[in-house]
Amino acid sequence: MPSIPARVAAVAERHPERVAIVADDRRIRYREFWSEARAFALALRGRGLQPGERVAILLPNRIEAAIACYGCWLAGGIAAPLNVQARARDFEVWLRHCDARHIVYEHSHTDAIEAIAAVETDDRRPPIERWPLGAEHTLASQTGPAPADDADIDNSVIDPNAIAPERDALILYTSGTTGAPKGVTLTHGNLLANASAVVRYLALNERDSVLSILAFYYAYGASVLHTHLLSGGCVVLAQNLLFPHMLMDTIARERITGFSGVPSTYALLLERVKLADHDLSSLRYLTQAGGAMSPALTRRLRNALPDALLFVMYGQTEATSRLTWLPPERLDEKIGSVGIPFDGVEVCIAGEDGSLAEAYESGEVRVRGANVMRGYWNNPEASAAVLRDGWLRTGDMGHLDADGYLYLAGRRSDMIKTGAHRVHPNDIEEAICEIPGVHEVAVVGIEDDILGQVVKAFIVAPGLPPRSENMIKAHCRERLASYKIPRDIEFVSALPRTASGKVRRAALLEPQTTS
Repeated sequence: MPSIPARVAAVAERHPERVAIVADDRRIRYREFWSEARAFALALRGRGLQPGERVAILLPNRIEAAIACYGCWLAGGIAAPLNVQARARDFEVWLRHCDARHIVYEHSHTDAIEAIAAVETDDRRPPIERWPLGAEHTLASQTGPAPADDADIDNSVIDPNAIAPERDALILYTSGTTGAPKGVTLTHGNLLANASAVVRYLALNERDSVLSILAFYYAYGASVLHTHLLSGGCVVLAQNLLFPHMLMDTIARERITGFSGVPSTYALLLERVKLADHDLSSLRYLTQAGGAMSPALTRRLRNALPDALLFVMYGQTEATSRLTWLPPERLDEKIGSVGIPFDGVEVCIAGEDGSLAEAYESGEVRVRGANVMRGYWNNPEASAAVLRDGWLRTGDMGHLDADGYLYLAGRRSDMIKTGAHRVHPNDIEEAICEIPGVHEVAVVGIEDDILGQVVKAFIVAPGLPPRSENMIKAHCRERLASYKIPRDIEFVSALPRTASGKVRRAALLEPQTTS
């Protein structure tokens, strides 16, 4: 089985002048990309990198982040892309946990520098090899150009065809300093299995280009990068959604065919941009993952971009980003579903006693397949807690319908226990999202002396008039059981989110996050 680097190398050989990645004012062609990745691989080995050692990558969405990742793989290393928005304390925890010996970072990133200095105070470990990047846009100033003559290259070091599928490729951290770090360890086989499935279902080819605001330290963002590179397409990078109008201008200028986002991405675009004012006729497909998207938001997005195919997907970092997909032609019929499993992926629903649930019975979503992680890095206890007999216990609740389509009902840990009832926040959130003017909703349980917990809704609704609480509760009474009606409603300007775009429900209960 070829690796993703081997597939990308083949593209570079067949189409060397095709543009691979665009970022800011720089365009890098496949020939250049592959040459710089090879040069970085040789430089890593020249500085002592041994097979299986970790290379931490602390870079925003820029071409160098992709080059560093592929160069690390060619050199036999394991890439550990880290959330650049984190603070020094987080970096220090992650760097110590994965024992990164090489670190690529922007030279002005003060938190990264502070974390590296803290780690280096431990005289029990070898010094860290630093790869600071300045204003220049390449690693060439530190690596030098790749040898022009392949005869000068040690192919045993950088031969992509020698990468075994069982070799570890990525460590992706899912938590910070609030507990023991969980570094999801994905193999090259995991990555290729996932990417190949995505390429098939999206029908990606060399004519496709995707605009990505998703960071590479996020499994979904990494998947967008690798799927488009191995298919010979182009990846156009943007940093964030701070200027959404500029993103739409980029789609028009570059004739972008695909866009990837999480539910909050699309909610923000629909709120801040009049899409009809922009030429988005080149868009062929949209992908959505990173949490369930409400039926109301799905309909709004479909109405705004009726000519683009909307692919609703579901996944987890522990399963290499994506597990299920909803065929666009069945979106109306199965609205609210996250679809059917990818080829090679099995999905089942387990009841409280571990037995298999029947159709429409709720329980924990469990999955297995070639995309499921090897485990958490250096954390056998955490690995054993979620990996049983080849099955990944996702912690997500949901059910399968009679056709095998999966419907999610939130995280097991998010379930609200009010009196004798168990309430999934998704049910309430979907009902409130039906109200015109409501953009986003997050529902949590708050403590109650009598019932244990009661329902509270945090709502982003700049289009609603003041004191709309009674109208919202009346709407809920028409659609929900009495115990699901929010007792408390609080309007907020935005919902706190993780780097991957998921709502941080616990943070909603912190006073400083509300308005």
